Amino acid sequence: MTIVDARPFLAVGVTLVAAILISFSRRWPNVRESWSAIASVIKFGIILSMLPGVLAGDVYTYTLCQLTDTVGFTLRTDPAGMIFAVLASMLWVPMNFYSIGYMRCNQEREQTGYFAAFALCMSAVMGIAMAENLLTFFVFYELLTLASYPLVLHKRNQDALSASRKYLIYTLISGQLFLVGIVAVYCIAGTMSFTPGGFLNSGMAPRWVLQAIFVLMILAGSVKAAVMPLHGWLPAAMIAPTPVSALLHAVAVVKTGVFSVLRIIGFVFGPQLLAEINIIDFVSWAAAGTMLVSSLIAIRQDHLKRRLAFSTIGQLSYIVLGASLLSPLAIKGAYLHLVAHAVMKITLFMCAGLIIARTHRNNISELYGIGKKLPVTMACFTIASLGIAGVPFIVGFVSKWNLALGALQAGKPIYVLVWVASAILAAAYLLPVCQMAYFRSDPEEKFRKYGAHSNAMLIPICITTVIAILLGTVPDIFPHFYELSDMAAKTICAGWTAGGWQ
Repeated sequence: MTIVDARPFLAVGVTLVAAILISFSRRWPNVRESWSAIASVIKFGIILSMLPGVLAGDVYTYTLCQLTDTVGFTLRTDPAGMIFAVLASMLWVPMNFYSIGYMRCNQEREQTGYFAAFALCMSAVMGIAMAENLLTFFVFYELLTLASYPLVLHKRNQDALSASRKYLIYTLISGQLFLVGIVAVYCIAGTMSFTPGGFLNSGMAPRWVLQAIFVLMILAGSVKAAVMPLHGWLPAAMIAPTPVSALLHAVAVVKTGVFSVLRIIGFVFGPQLLAEINIIDFVSWAAAGTMLVSSLIAIRQDHLKRRLAFSTIGQLSYIVLGASLLSPLAIKGAYLHLVAHAVMKITLFMCAGLIIARTHRNNISELYGIGKKLPVTMACFTIASLGIAGVPFIVGFVSKWNLALGALQAGKPIYVLVWVASAILAAAYLLPVCQMAYFRSDPEEKFRKYGAHSNAMLIPICITTVIAILLGTVPDIFPHFYELSDMAAKTICAGWTAGGWQ
């Protein structure tokens, strides 16, 4: 049942209002940070209030205005969008409190602008998650680019300036490619509304035209998804504060990239049309190559945040590869890994931020002995690392298991081997960090005094670690990401039979 309801726009608007209030609270840090914290909790509450209805099959929709004669500025809930909306709003709550501790612990400058831009980013993410059509999606897609730019530029030094320019060039160009693809789709289809299974069909345009539009739109999404060789902006953006890195990797920018790929494949072209026009294999090859190459590069990185950045590049391609296999289980696994990677990577980056804040050491080769000095932090880091490698009873195993089954279902077992190889490489680049922490003694005794602000950073890390374990042991625990992923895959793959697409 379709229900006209303003809550989708309220979920977007609450952080827009918060960004304004934060901007006017520069002189009162406690008030400023209170606005951010209150907005994060309210946003999560609004999203959760719609979850039971979506699980029951209801659709909440609201049109703010008409963008064109036939296309409205409309938000709508569906299982696929709710996965992203619940995930982002859920993780923003601990990340917000972590940010407060991090910014105070490091005595960062420009904190008002930081929190205001962070709030704008979360509004854009909610708009992307619940966009009803391509044009609404594009508006929020570009808003996210502009809102996250000052976060990358935060340190205001030459390195930050160079990284932010690179980020802006990559993402703005990808946005314009996306816009060209949107216009082309509208010209041949006369609609932009996301439809499970896709709204394009082979009778709308010649095969080569459909192939060209698909390549254009997928390339645009692949830039933010950091698929190689379009990944250059992501390692450079590690100059930003660690909470920004976590935002880029776990909740916002790169996740919108893979989410756009999922929307294009599942709700614009549709698996059946992609099987007919025989274009999807190049996406699978690019994703598989990215998984392996980025993992090999990650092993060679001594800088902790850069190693995590290349890990992200590879892990995101799990999602792209799963979507490109076009089978129900693979698409289900792709949505599950969207959740799994976000939870594990936000944990890893928050751990990295606390380690750097406490030790002033950025390189892995310098992290000897910190397991004894930061036992809880390193325990959480180890658990998240094992999850990235796909160890059972941690959230990463559930998604990877479904992805592997999806590859077999699609009749492409070679990709199971690719995932296994990538998992082994993940262990090779993350577990040495744990080895340095636990099995090497520290020749230096200088260590930053443990303070209240670093305690404030530690609690959110423990929360996301518990979430990773709960989702790994009880996959369909509230908020039912497993059920939502299953619903999304079934609506997208309604035409699937045992023999494939008919």
